[in-house]
Amino acid sequence: MPSYEQLSELLDPATTVLLTVECQQGVVGPDSALPELAREARSSGALANVARLVAAAHESGIQVVHAIAERRPDGRGANRNARLFRAAERLPVQQLSGTTAVRVAAPIEVTEEDFVVRRLHGLSPIQGTDVDALLRNLGCRTLVVTGVSANVAIPNAVFDAVNRGYTAVVPSDAIAGVPSDYTPAMIRHTLALVATVATTDEVLGCFKRPRRTRVTPG
Repeated sequence: MPSYEQLSELLDPATTVLLTVECQQGVVGPDSALPELAREARSSGALANVARLVAAAHESGIQVVHAIAERRPDGRGANRNARLFRAAERLPVQQLSGTTAVRVAAPIEVTEEDFVVRRLHGLSPIQGTDVDALLRNLGCRTLVVTGVSANVAIPNAVFDAVNRGYTAVVPSDAIAGVPSDYTPAMIRHTLALVATVATTDEVLGCFKRPRRTRVTPG
């Protein structure tokens, strides 16, 4: 784990953005299309920790971006080139644009200052979406990655962030995947090699500093 000084330097509020990944009602809510993942996100405390981080980011002036995965009712533009996509088409709950399934799930709060970025294709919340351009325009240097799942979307987000020159920070108890023992293995053997891994409390300790004015590139 990084020292407070190291983590604090990375998490400068003026150059840090908090990303929540697929923390939507149809994924982690009570009526999830993926009930096992939803149960793990809630029972592990990961979803509650995401909410804590979002609330602290709002208080500290740190930008929050919510990445949502959805599809059109007619499925146009969606991927079908992997088993995961084809299985999702058969699920009883669909992540359809404009439905409650693609709203950010409680207890996470969304404010007017937040960005909600929606994607209709692919596995990554960054590749092929507006996220990268928004991060650059915001002057982001460090991206805090939270949400689900540790199986697919979270590693995609971390790899994409690192490949684009951002420093990734992963609060280990604010992400979830299935089965429950997969997440710590993914963190230890993969994410820790490319991202700074900390706990939610450690990140919160750095967030709760005097509010600074964000510097936007001119």
